Amino acid sequence: MQSRWFYSLAPPALLLFSWQLLAAIINSSLLPAPLEVFSVLWAALIDGELLPNLGITLARLFASFFIAMTIGTAIGIFLGRTRLVDRFFDSWLIIFLNIPALVTIILCYVWFGLTEAAAILAIVINKLPNVVVTLREGTRSLNKDYFEMAESYKFSRAKTIKHVILPQLHPFIIAAARSGLALIWKIVLVVELLGRSDGMGYQLHLFFQLFDVASIMAYTIAFVTVIQLIELTILKPLDRRAQRWRR
Repeated sequence: MQSRWFYSLAPPALLLFSWQLLAAIINSSLLPAPLEVFSVLWAALIDGELLPNLGITLARLFASFFIAMTIGTAIGIFLGRTRLVDRFFDSWLIIFLNIPALVTIILCYVWFGLTEAAAILAIVINKLPNVVVTLREGTRSLNKDYFEMAESYKFSRAKTIKHVILPQLHPFIIAAARSGLALIWKIVLVVELLGRSDGMGYQLHLFFQLFDVASIMAYTIAFVTVIQLIELTILKPLDRRAQRWRR
């Protein structure tokens, strides 16, 4: 138990120590000390400036995440189970995987206007190919013996999906969710910076114009902390719960 706490707390403690040491050596407003940044973070919380923007950004993140995961999982499973369709769309997936996120965001805003729907669409388009590829590879690796067993016991399609396909695809779904969360929140900030008038990305853009490095770092810490809490309180428990059948 003690070693577990050590490995959990040692990395952030080392990061804070290195940050403080580097800030003291440089002694510049371009790299404020941790205490200054946390003071700015606390002031933003007390003033009520941080939480509304954080909530708006998280709403966009969760909406985009849910849409991308739902559609991407369905398409990935379909492609993984249908070889001819997969071969036809494989080159399309490669193209979408390599289109820069910035290009997609700009095109969505140009074609559909500076609207909330265009912002969500841009985020989904950037995340969707990653989910499709991950779930396609997972579907390809499904154990055929389990399908033969399901046929012999005359499982319905719904029962086959629930008890045969999803348990085997679970590691791939979790991998897509974790990588998706890390990718989407970065894209959300760019989307807000370019075309929205609220949210964390918009606030970071304002701080950039003012060269307010302390506020930039404070808002970044707040958002990263929330994402880490989502990982620790939602994704990891779901992973452990779904893996119980392997024990």
